[in-house]
Amino acid sequence: MLRRMLALGVLLVVAVVLVGCPPGAQRRPAIPQEISQGENQEPRLRVFVVEDEQIQEFAFEDYVAGVLAGEMQNTWPENALAAQAILARTFALKFINEKESRFEGANISTDIEEAQAWNAAEVNDRIREAVSRTRGQVLVHRNDFINSWFHAHAGGQTATAREGLNWKDREPPYIQSVESPDSPQAPPEAARWTATVSKQQVVQAVNQIGAQPGEFTSIEIVDRGPSGRAIQLQIGNATVNAADFRIAIGSTEMRSTKLTAVNVAGNQVTMAGEGFGHGVGMSQWGAYQMAQDGRSPEDIVRYYFRNVRVVQMWE
Repeated sequence: MLRRMLALGVLLVVAVVLVGCPPGAQRRPAIPQEISQGENQEPRLRVFVVEDEQIQEFAFEDYVAGVLAGEMQNTWPENALAAQAILARTFALKFINEKESRFEGANISTDIEEAQAWNAAEVNDRIREAVSRTRGQVLVHRNDFINSWFHAHAGGQTATAREGLNWKDREPPYIQSVESPDSPQAPPEAARWTATVSKQQVVQAVNQIGAQPGEFTSIEIVDRGPSGRAIQLQIGNATVNAADFRIAIGSTEMRSTKLTAVNVAGNQVTMAGEGFGHGVGMSQWGAYQMAQDGRSPEDIVRYYFRNVRVVQMWE
């Protein structure tokens, strides 16, 4: 009898502890201390605004609105905008947790080489509503902020981090290659593109990566990844990573590594491909179509990222 009473007592204590835990306790990452305004309170950010060349302080959600207007057109379906807002919040919190801004005294900046695009002038009621609807919401995996990657157009299939970004670490467990319902309303140059550059530009790009191609009369795709994107290219004597080459040659010239053809003729190199961007994470034109189809912001982000949770960081 005594043993049974002791067992019941232990269960009762455990039950009291569990009931006493506030909702969501231990199920979300902490807000970075340097921006925290207290538990469940909206943080404030010191943002270096490149256009003004000075640090300005913003409420976090006002910063997200400016990012959203910079990364998506303010006329897009609200659920696509809301999905992008979730990713924007996640990006900023992970950045502040793990990095320091190159601009002294700032938590983050509007420099697109450092962080996210920014266009406060394009914030409208649609943007504000998308931000308000998702207020405080971020994406986490095992209670860590994820790398909330996104791109313009997946060319029908998203990429793994290794193939799309030449990711050096272990493949993030929440990144997957999925079919992307990229909207037919996307501009033709995003869905299917061609670009012609000179052989000299190619040589300069390969040199920038740290290789020496020498003279070449063709460019071969040596290896492709799960999404069909090129992983390695053979350019003369050099074998280079396709994602690195894309950045070196110009990401608006070579719009993706989902190459369908590469031809060398005389002094010119003509590339053709599908999609726009690195292809990892959420396709914006895919989000556009999913929103048009009535999918929620949570549905959209959970489609592109696996085993993730949408959590509320502040009210």
